[in-house]
Amino acid sequence: MGFATDAIHIGQEPDPATGAIVTPIYQTSTFVQEGLGRHKGYEYARSRNPTRDALERNLAALEGGAGALAFASGMAAINAALSVFSRGDHVVCTRGAYGGTLRLFNSVLTRFGLEFTYADTGCLAEAEKALRPDSRLLYVETPTNPLMALSDLRAAADLARSRGLLLAVDNTFMSPYFQRPLALGADIVIHSTTKYLNGHSDGIGGAVVVAAGREDLLRRLKFIQNAAGAILGPMDSWLVLRGVKTLAVRMRQHNQNAMAVAAWLSSNAHVARVYYPGLPSHPRHELARRQMSGFGGMIAFELHSFEAVGAMLGRLRLCSLGESLGGVETLVSHPATMSHVSLTPEERAALGISDRLLRISVGIEDVEDIIGDLDQALS
Repeated sequence: MGFATDAIHIGQEPDPATGAIVTPIYQTSTFVQEGLGRHKGYEYARSRNPTRDALERNLAALEGGAGALAFASGMAAINAALSVFSRGDHVVCTRGAYGGTLRLFNSVLTRFGLEFTYADTGCLAEAEKALRPDSRLLYVETPTNPLMALSDLRAAADLARSRGLLLAVDNTFMSPYFQRPLALGADIVIHSTTKYLNGHSDGIGGAVVVAAGREDLLRRLKFIQNAAGAILGPMDSWLVLRGVKTLAVRMRQHNQNAMAVAAWLSSNAHVARVYYPGLPSHPRHELARRQMSGFGGMIAFELHSFEAVGAMLGRLRLCSLGESLGGVETLVSHPATMSHVSLTPEERAALGISDRLLRISVGIEDVEDIIGDLDQALS
């Protein structure tokens, strides 16, 4: 079946009890058992819940994995994925990854003995140079948040395999509709389901999908999910299932709108620079064309001064200033004071995140209205 068909139907068969076409929200903490050691596959909702099960089957199918696990947030999903490692294990991570990821790695997981080195994973030689004998994981975010830097996933997978490492990929920006890391050799895919998978800015969640052939890893992660308990609740699981049904049509519109907005920004005299993989000016445009089936809805751009940033943001009318991304509405954020505020000014400068940088999550409104609002705000 095609992607859109799977998104609508996998894990979402009509309810066997009633025939309901929409998966029910099993809002229950426990399940009555038939007798000692006899139940219908469900005992306690932290371990398993039918609504969450449906979502996990769906996401595994969309990413082409052996299984998926849903968590209370994207950060909970990343934390669970890193929990398979032990004190003294070393991780090489994409330099310029999401600020929350860096905060978790540098301020939390290092206290438990994990060690991290940051490298430009878009440069294979630099990533390889960062590896050590105790390296266990190559963690790649592509495109990066917010500067849209790309890493070659097939090359990263070859490197990881040659050194006996796992490759984990944060695929939040692209969604499985535009990028399939497992098909390119990754072992683990991570999502903030809050973003494009949900798509409606009304739920928080995360997911980990494990490649076929790595069922041992899937079992370990399932144990961690149950033991640590950062599960996705039934209502939020249902919201993601609802969102995934329209993922294909939404991503096509996000992509179409973002291409138009990026081209318009590139021609605007008030804009100093635009970061978008769909533009031929992007340094890794050809990799984007080869690795992804679309360029997504995320754009970063710089104005000429911080004063211009404040003036523009104060004039927005249709587009909204806010954190997060991937919803149907257009959101503009200021990474230096939002997603990457936990970094020092020096750390942000080293990553290329200036006070003049803005990130836009292009929604699915009429693109003429999006551009019209940006135009009047920049004028």
